[in-house]
Amino acid sequence: MSKQFDVVVIGGGPGGYIAAIRAAQLGFNVACIDEWKNAKGGPALGGTCTNVGCIPSKALLQSSEHFDMASHHFADHGIEVKGLSVDLDKMISRKDTVVKQNNDGVQYLFKKNKVTFFHGRGSFVAAKDGLYEIKVAGAKEEETISGKHIIVATGSSARQLKGAEFDEKNILSNDGALRLTKLPARLGLIGSGVIGLEMGSVWRRLGSEVTVLEGLPVFLGAVDQQIAKEAHKAFVKQGLKIELGATVGEIKSSKTGVSVAYVNAKGESLSLEVDKLIVSIGRVANTVGLTPEAVGLSLDERGAIVVDGDCKTNLANVWAIGDVVRGPMLAHKAEEEGVAVAERIAGQHGHVNFNTIPWVIYTNPEIAWVGQTEEQLKAEGRAYKAGTFPFLANGRARAMGDTTGMVKMLADAVTDEILGVHIVGPMASELIAECVVAMEFRASSEDIARICHAHPSLSEATKEAALAIDKRTLNF
Repeated sequence: MSKQFDVVVIGGGPGGYIAAIRAAQLGFNVACIDEWKNAKGGPALGGTCTNVGCIPSKALLQSSEHFDMASHHFADHGIEVKGLSVDLDKMISRKDTVVKQNNDGVQYLFKKNKVTFFHGRGSFVAAKDGLYEIKVAGAKEEETISGKHIIVATGSSARQLKGAEFDEKNILSNDGALRLTKLPARLGLIGSGVIGLEMGSVWRRLGSEVTVLEGLPVFLGAVDQQIAKEAHKAFVKQGLKIELGATVGEIKSSKTGVSVAYVNAKGESLSLEVDKLIVSIGRVANTVGLTPEAVGLSLDERGAIVVDGDCKTNLANVWAIGDVVRGPMLAHKAEEEGVAVAERIAGQHGHVNFNTIPWVIYTNPEIAWVGQTEEQLKAEGRAYKAGTFPFLANGRARAMGDTTGMVKMLADAVTDEILGVHIVGPMASELIAECVVAMEFRASSEDIARICHAHPSLSEATKEAALAIDKRTLNF
């Protein structure tokens, strides 16, 4: 007889492992299945985020930022550095160590919370007697377990470009971009999304000539355009070459590199010759191999699992969360859904507010936002007020030597409720948290303006942006 569990989670990424831990905390007998492997073939819990996404990219961003500071900015502080060089093997090794620490951390949390872990690929077999049978295809053998509730958290994979499929040698996904062992003299990027810009930033700082081909006529189309234009200006100043409105044609890969034919915004036919090409055109839900047809689990036309607002699928007691369902493909969104589903299984009222999910691009300057953009408010005809404050006028930013960017706040013209906050500049990823809290409690810009912020701090720029809503900034 197969092992039986109250809750079986398929996928051990941010959504899956958090769902498993929360369900265990609520008293359920929980199993989690995950197939990620480390270099030695052992388990590597944490999913895309930990293994080839959020964590390793931030490790390399930090390392490359240190190098960039030493190369171009230490002299401003009276610090002389001679004979500066990059040990890329050491840098990649440090990144791998950080990843392993996070992998091991999830395993420790499973043991602490008594979550049973199965290393292998999970797939549906059948539904029988109120239970779902799940096959675990491990490295050595297969076994079948069963669960009353199933939470699918299988994540997503990088979208391939037809005619330029990933070989992870010349044409790279985020995975290959994180595993480069030699600095490419010329690096091309197709797509100026989060992953593309972050990876482009890493290799540009280390010395690569980076060119970005973006199909949209505007930069960062999902970002408030005042903020996006400020970021674009900063990236171009740093040396990033960005071609907007580019239509990519034939891509040829050879031993010497990659050739990309494209038509620019002016209609001119051009060719980009690079050593390596990163394709960053979005991600697709991981449902291949899940065998949803075995139990009649519904997928949409994109291959994602169909769920309602509570993450319920068309099947009783089968739930799905994270990148494999609708909504933004963000690790923290998956985590929130994981907690909410575990609590709903326990009869509680799990909560996820999609309007207050923050977004971050960890470039330099960082870009972070929550809520609606000015373009969205105009499109829906909502009356609003806007306030901005530049880091150029912030004392802490001056002391840091990093005054690029601004904080922008949008509030309802009548009620003054904060509708969106958009930041480009130093530590935007941390500054956005205050704004998320404020919006979750439906605060007004006046609330932020009246709160005492430490001086000198970057957070004072948020207060000043709130003051700017009523045109009463104190330091600009």
